[in-house]
Amino acid sequence: MCVGLPARVMHVKDGRAVVDASGAEKEISAGLLDGLEPGDYVMVHAGTAIARIGSDDEEEAQSLLEEL
Repeated sequence: MCVGLPARVMHVKDGRAVVDASGAEKEISAGLLDGLEPGDYVMVHAGTAIARIGSDDEEEAQSLLEEL
């Protein structure tokens, strides 16, 4: 089973991004997504931003994770 975690982009530089995932800041690869900016929400899997998501999607994913 693969699990992606929602995260908010804090900083972006040289194909890397620092994200806030449930209060934990992590540096991830941002090379798959063009034009990421601070404040964007992304789905993170295996240390890589794999998709942009909306803030509504992030809230729903966060709620589901809390239920687990």
